[in-house]
Amino acid sequence: MKLGQMISLDAGDILPSELSAILAELRDRAHFMPQHQLEKTLESAWGPGWRRRFNRFDMTPIAAASIGQVHRAQLASGRELAVKVQYPGVAKSIDADIDNVATLLRMSGLLPSALDIAPYLAEAKRQLHDEADYLREANMMVRYQDLLRGDGRFIVPKPADGLLHPTVLPMDFLEAAPIETLIAAPQTIRNEAMGALLDLVLRELLEFGLMQTDPNFANYRWQKETGRIALLDFGATRVIEAESAADYRRLLRATLTEDVTSIRDALMTMGFVSASQATQHPHEVNEIIEIVVAQLQKSGDGIFDFADRKFVGLIRDRATSLLSDRSSWQLPSPDKLFIQRKISGTSLLMVNMRAKLSLKQMLGRYC
Repeated sequence: MKLGQMISLDAGDILPSELSAILAELRDRAHFMPQHQLEKTLESAWGPGWRRRFNRFDMTPIAAASIGQVHRAQLASGRELAVKVQYPGVAKSIDADIDNVATLLRMSGLLPSALDIAPYLAEAKRQLHDEADYLREANMMVRYQDLLRGDGRFIVPKPADGLLHPTVLPMDFLEAAPIETLIAAPQTIRNEAMGALLDLVLRELLEFGLMQTDPNFANYRWQKETGRIALLDFGATRVIEAESAADYRRLLRATLTEDVTSIRDALMTMGFVSASQATQHPHEVNEIIEIVVAQLQKSGDGIFDFADRKFVGLIRDRATSLLSDRSSWQLPSPDKLFIQRKISGTSLLMVNMRAKLSLKQMLGRYC
């Protein structure tokens, strides 16, 4: 399901729109556990008299995804809650599920046999175990409340401390619509919201040293009345290594100066381009970089149009020989892969929202 969620973030460059729509169902509308199993799970977490704490607890979930489902409830005090309940057995199945994916990758031959993915599988397991620890997620939620205090562009729910459990996470219920509903808003409002999310990614990477690395669109919701973006699901939050932050800052600086050689060197240092690719396919590597630089140069008025995707096809054409030369493949560090997942997912959201932003100006503030 995690894999399907990530694939569903495609901006129309790879998948047919019909398949993207089907996979999008995995973001927050997956199958949910039967009521008797939910009752047993909540009783295990809160005890047999748990219902006395509530005026109301809706047994039908309002959202369901890969690790758990979310219910709406009201405490006896009147406080409205969203209660995330983890599927039984999820945490115990993580290691086996990742091992199964690894077996599938090896059997399918999708990856070169010489490519060592063991460190990445270990990191994927660690990351998913973190996501399955709701006490850790509650702590991360509180940390983000502190980091974003005073920033009126965002709102973060507060966990209900007295009801916290490793597999049950109650938090404030925030009235908000799916982020995708922004597509019907005027361009200026879409630009403001998407600019806020891009700025958040840059702050996470280059200021906070802490990043929520899951860009699932269901993790963002929009409050039309206030213009604020509700940030949900902090299970995939991870500390950013100082080296990774410095590498990305170096890459951004090289990109802003439009220096192809410096950009290539930065990508090689980060592990996104291998030494053999730079040696055996120097023209293709440089051409791909030049295409990206040219796209940035097109924004002569300083406005970058994320909906303009013509350059993606050009990159795909130039990348054919690189992808075919499997012996030259390499992967960046796991830390950078998680960072890139967030950057790529956020970019795809901006594509879907047809955002137009002063991209160079925004990047320049952090370089």
